[in-house]
Amino acid sequence: MCGIVGLFLKEQDLRPRLGSMLGQMLQVMTDRGPDSAGFAVYGEGASDHFKLTVRGSNLASLSKDLSEALGTAVGLTLRDTHAVLSFSDEVTGKVREWLSVYRPDLAVIGAGHRIELYKEVGLPADVIKRFNLPEMAGTHGVGHTRMATESAVTTAGAHPFSTGADQCLVHNGSLSNHRSVRRNLEREGLTFATDNDTEVAAGFVTWRMREGDSLKRALEASLGTLDGFYTFVVGTENGFAVLRDPISCKPAVMAETDRYVAFGTEYRALAVLPGIEKARIFEPEPAKVYAWEHR
Repeated sequence: MCGIVGLFLKEQDLRPRLGSMLGQMLQVMTDRGPDSAGFAVYGEGASDHFKLTVRGSNLASLSKDLSEALGTAVGLTLRDTHAVLSFSDEVTGKVREWLSVYRPDLAVIGAGHRIELYKEVGLPADVIKRFNLPEMAGTHGVGHTRMATESAVTTAGAHPFSTGADQCLVHNGSLSNHRSVRRNLEREGLTFATDNDTEVAAGFVTWRMREGDSLKRALEASLGTLDGFYTFVVGTENGFAVLRDPISCKPAVMAETDRYVAFGTEYRALAVLPGIEKARIFEPEPAKVYAWEHR
């Protein structure tokens, strides 16, 4: 039993409030996932600059060390146990190589032009505070509160999972065939950092989009490949999508207004949003992809 929230903003004037709104929704889901929490926020980005979110310790000197080693400026935003590195697109490979050689202790958990991803063990309220989510701005974001049922409570096992640039996925449910799907994806060149079934689902979407699928088509393809019961909420650089399995035994509810689209495992996660009393409230249908995209 886990809690999922997602928020896609249609109007620009709401963007400074994204973190605050998403944080309120996430905290409501505490009793569905008191073990760990995480979120991904899609903020401002630039097409010629890349971001890496890394997790670990001794992060304060990363910018200085990388800038000196590569001979180019590397920005750093430090938030508790995570840091976001930003740099020119053209040195992305060199940054990754330097990290693998000189800082193998660090986990790269998010990458892209816009995504920043944070997750930790602990109550959602504590995680929200540690990373200062209410102060974050952006166009859309997803969040997750985890109650571990099949694996240990670790930061690595917390959601969201990101396996491609500016892509992430959160999941409520369980996949029965994730090990066989993992083997197939590894033959396609994907790598995985954990044994979590959710990371496999994220990897499947990444692979399908790498092969040319849109986000919607990638999720439709998952219906014929991923066995189990699940609700997915997915973020990409410009998009936001929701999918429930054909049986849909996991609860889910959505709200749409002229200003935003919101998802919650339960309605009470949506009740904190402005103008919710005028929203179109609906339950996502089984095996149907719901997707929105910024143009």
